[in-house]
Amino acid sequence: MTEWKNDKELFELMKKYLYTPVVGDILDELGRYHQILPQLIQPMLEDMVIAGRAMPALMIDVYGPQEKPFGLLTEALDQLRPGEVYIASGGDMRCAYWGELLTATAKSRGAVGAIVNGYHRDTPMVLEQNFPTFSRGRYAQDSSVRTQVVNYRCPIEVGNVWINPGDLVFADLDGVLIIPKELEEEVITKALKKAREEKVVRKAIEDGMSSTEVFERYGIL
Repeated sequence: MTEWKNDKELFELMKKYLYTPVVGDILDELGRYHQILPQLIQPMLEDMVIAGRAMPALMIDVYGPQEKPFGLLTEALDQLRPGEVYIASGGDMRCAYWGELLTATAKSRGAVGAIVNGYHRDTPMVLEQNFPTFSRGRYAQDSSVRTQVVNYRCPIEVGNVWINPGDLVFADLDGVLIIPKELEEEVITKALKKAREEKVVRKAIEDGMSSTEVFERYGIL
């Protein structure tokens, strides 16, 4: 029996008690060695945390004015559901993939964050909306003549991480990781247990126990 009854409780539990390193450790234990997105994808602010369901969007490069500017971007944003995380990747990252109005739309649909394998812009206007956003940094260049969304709610790959729609997304100051849906119950249950044990281990170290003794006793370091 899990400690949560629904996604809302699960997301709150993750944000309150977990952090990406401990979840990543559990994924490693299960042989899932490639679940953390590239290190360059960082939060706009250090205290931003995301826990939600992946809604991937696939992007490509275009060159100059298009018959349908932005491709399927507006459709992708308009069908976001509460508790979802917009995750976009594709192309050579020649422009910003996220900005003020995209933030407003996603937030109004109940989405809980955005993660783009590329840049964001409109930084002050995104920040004032208090919407957790992760990207490779700030860049003013517009996307309308440089990139398009060509598909959404589809599998994508970011770095060497495969992301399916509905996978569990967890992001904080130390990184962005993807928990495959079929493993989430086992991963979160074990991560919660390990996070609690690490508090015991830290106290033991602070009380004078050596790292060698700690590892021999608890198997945690």
